[in-house]
Amino acid sequence: MSAYRTINPTTGETLEEHPVIDDAAVEEILARSADEYERYRSLPLAERTDTLRRAAELFRERMPELAEILTVEMGKPITQARGEVALVASIFEYYADNAERFLAEEQLDIVGGGEARVRTEPIGALLGIMPWNYPYYQVARFAAPNLALGNTIVLKHARNCPRAALALERVLHDAGVPTDAYINALVDSGQVARIIADDRIRGVSLTGSEAAGAAVGEVAGRHMKKYVLELGGSDPFIVLDDADIDAAVAAAVVGRFANGGQACTASKRFIVVDAVYDEFTRKFIDAVAEIAVGDPTDPDTFLGPLSSTSASAELDEIVRDAVDKGATLHVGPQARPSAAFYPPSVLTEVTPEMRAYEEELFGPAAVVYRVASPQAAVRLANSSPFGLSSSIFTQDAELAETIAEQLEAGMVWINSTSKSAPDLPFGGVKRSGVGRELARFGIDEFANKKLVRVLEPLR
Repeated sequence: MSAYRTINPTTGETLEEHPVIDDAAVEEILARSADEYERYRSLPLAERTDTLRRAAELFRERMPELAEILTVEMGKPITQARGEVALVASIFEYYADNAERFLAEEQLDIVGGGEARVRTEPIGALLGIMPWNYPYYQVARFAAPNLALGNTIVLKHARNCPRAALALERVLHDAGVPTDAYINALVDSGQVARIIADDRIRGVSLTGSEAAGAAVGEVAGRHMKKYVLELGGSDPFIVLDDADIDAAVAAAVVGRFANGGQACTASKRFIVVDAVYDEFTRKFIDAVAEIAVGDPTDPDTFLGPLSSTSASAELDEIVRDAVDKGATLHVGPQARPSAAFYPPSVLTEVTPEMRAYEEELFGPAAVVYRVASPQAAVRLANSSPFGLSSSIFTQDAELAETIAEQLEAGMVWINSTSKSAPDLPFGGVKRSGVGRELARFGIDEFANKKLVRVLEPLR
């Protein structure tokens, strides 16, 4: 069986390795999680939320070491790594502060005598399957609301970030989350399918690729399990003719190249109306050319390596396919400290027969399109099979609202790129997934909305 490995993408050095657990260990984990659920769900809510509040404190206290793990393990620039840890702390704190309000009984306004109310209750042990690009944040979106609710969690993390996975588990256990209420499981894909099918697992949440989502959804559906899928994105960034071009360019650089462009909500398709296309594209390319690829441990570095040499090679295949078929590559090749580094790149003249037209570019490469009108921009934006997040740059409030209504996306940002916050729901439509995370919506996904109906007053 394959192993979990920490490989520093900056140097290519293998730092540690963890074997996949055997089936007997999987059985033990499932039994522990299911048994703990019966106890954990009965704890006073205040006791559960106290552990989440303490977890937030520990994330802040341990920020230097937790951020360093992200930089070493997946190449995240250290300043951005610290930002991820801070965001995670805010998510745990948010559910600690708001769980009582979210879980309060709701009285229904009904026809007829008596009363009716809805209780929000946990459903059982859950499986989380999480990716490597935000090793703490992706877990926090799933774990914090469900630990507040009273569900227990078995967490399967990506193979290339075991150090981050284990560090996060330590924070939660040190904060007081019971050992069996949150279990990190080093399992392989074959074991995942069996875990989902097991009657003791009541739901599964995956953040990952479209292919992984389809596989998980198929198994979960066959076994009648609730699932949440947060998948890929090919997020449009629409620039209209009255936009503040300098502000749009600055946002475009951050929106596309933060975290090495390795984000499902990264701005990926820059759709610019003809009147400002030349100005925006020229300024955008000039700004991208100034991005220096550097050492991710340097606080001033904005773009470090990708998570692996294979990730860099996969992105290069898509870029080369576009160039070979007639697209123009701007900026492009520059000195690469190692094979995991990829130069910030911009493609123009991309057409439908190129992979870059439809596939998600998961790395520091942008595609810029010219369109004739706002209506054409919406048509191009909606032509993608994905529908996660989107951005609109304009000074016309009425037009912005009209376009926001027309976009097939789970999230729309006006004069901004997508940014995550604990109190904002996260999720998409079409092939970008099913379900929502964060805000009050995140605590309702794996909950039993139990109706209690009383026809006549009870003594």
